[in-house]
Amino acid sequence: MSRTVALVGAAGGVGTTRTAVECAAMLARDGFDAAVVDAAYATQGLSEYVPGRIDPDVTALCLDPDRPVVDGLVEVPLAGAGADADSSRSDGDATPGRVAVAPALAPFERVARAKTVEAAQALEARIEELNARFDAVLVDVPPVAANQSVAAVTAADTVAVVTSADTHGADAARRMTDRLIDVGASPDHVVAVGGALADADAAIPTGPTEVAAAPACLGDDAFAAGVADATRTVCDLPLDVEFDERGALNRLVDAADERLRG
Repeated sequence: MSRTVALVGAAGGVGTTRTAVECAAMLARDGFDAAVVDAAYATQGLSEYVPGRIDPDVTALCLDPDRPVVDGLVEVPLAGAGADADSSRSDGDATPGRVAVAPALAPFERVARAKTVEAAQALEARIEELNARFDAVLVDVPPVAANQSVAAVTAADTVAVVTSADTHGADAARRMTDRLIDVGASPDHVVAVGGALADADAAIPTGPTEVAAAPACLGDDAFAAGVADATRTVCDLPLDVEFDERGALNRLVDAADERLRG
């Protein structure tokens, strides 16, 4: 099993952050504890997936290496999970594992300081700290163009390029592959979002796009099955997760029949 996985966006807006959240939730569904670390300091999209105050964020943790890493973790609700990031899960949780995230939510001045070489090295150290506390750490990495992105892919056991399932996505994946090779982090996998792609190792079909719907992989539909396949691929482990082979359409028909009979 890959303990640290860098999910690198081939371009902006291809769904890297959502993929990281969904894959982490899939790991939790199978009993693993997963952390997601935000290296996309400019967009700070991971912050949208968690409730409540974010203080400190991941940039602050990297600028204050003496602060405990757990101070910056926020638990992602998984079908009623309500435990704090550094405590045991409640007995009513629907998933046997848990997901905690370290999002970025910082003003420009702090973002700039967090992109220095020293702060990027601190990000690597923070990822290593989380490795000691979680079964898996997924890093949400923007298109590689700054120190913290290079640090994230360097610290990872596995690097996967996330791209859209279209011609633009295929071209962007090839460009990002070349860039990763340039920094000494040749990618291990390509994950396509929104459908199949010829050169992709895994494909996640189109699913709910609303942030409020995340994670959406705890169900039994094609989206969940695609997330499970992508998680197996990038984390290199055999997930013990089963899906209804009849598919969502048959379940809708069954539900309609039941309403008619009622």
